[in-house]
Amino acid sequence: MEIRTLRYLVAVADLGSVTAAATAVHVTQPSLSRQLRQLERELGVDLFVRDDGRLRLSAAGAEFLPVARSLVVQAEAARNIAAAIAAGRLQRVTIAAPGTTLTDVVAPFLATLEADDPMPAVLEETPASVYATLTLGADLAIGTTPPPDQLAGIALADLPVWAYVPRTHEWAGRGQVPLADLVDRPLLTQDRDYHPRRALDSAVAAARLAYTELHEFGSPEVAQAVAASGRGIAVVSDDPRFDLQPLTIDGPTGPLGISLYAAWQPGHHGAATIGRLAARLAAFCVARYGEQVTPPRRRARRHTATP
Repeated sequence: MEIRTLRYLVAVADLGSVTAAATAVHVTQPSLSRQLRQLERELGVDLFVRDDGRLRLSAAGAEFLPVARSLVVQAEAARNIAAAIAAGRLQRVTIAAPGTTLTDVVAPFLATLEADDPMPAVLEETPASVYATLTLGADLAIGTTPPPDQLAGIALADLPVWAYVPRTHEWAGRGQVPLADLVDRPLLTQDRDYHPRRALDSAVAAARLAYTELHEFGSPEVAQAVAASGRGIAVVSDDPRFDLQPLTIDGPTGPLGISLYAAWQPGHHGAATIGRLAARLAAFCVARYGEQVTPPRRRARRHTATP
């Protein structure tokens, strides 16, 4: 049983005659009639009642028609998907990233996608494991460290790590705070699995400083919530919540920050599409946070896709 023959069956049923169906599917009338008889022999069912050379669906044919129509539609969808894959287009794209990046960067970016963009899905993953998701079904991974050499990728943005204080705090109007002043206060951070904390630790070590008091939280939102209660200063890379005031942190080599990178498999059939999507995400970061987050050109990775 071939999809082509099922398409002939559907055409006869819809158009009401072999002549009209043969014209629609671009075959001769005798050829169409022969192939419909062959289909009946294969199925062991009379699909048509033949009266004076005319065909009309039998009761069995009417019952079989929805199945035939469904198979024809599915076959057409399969051909369209295969053609899209061959052309490097994507119907869906799965983006993996740490939770903060999904919330503050990826989700707002997805709100800008258009109808002809791939349908997005997301995976939340820790920074240490995010690039491994590219072998587990993700199409695009967003991380805070440069991706491995075997992956294609680009540097997306250099984002600040903020010190968050309530608007009633004595530092609220300063705009920035020296690291030496910051470590003298109770700090509310994530654990060392997350790059903002590692960036803070590295800066403190480089400046030969030490924490006076530090509390770890599994959630950056909770760290900000506790800061809003006046129990300390949240040091995270998230966008502000709870009406907190962000301060840049003046470290030993400049403002404290983290870098975001996008990576994908260079052999992915949709690599060009994914590369263009990553470039749009980089442009979105600049539009959202300002030109100062643009990474130096020297950070751009090789293998980037040509738009």
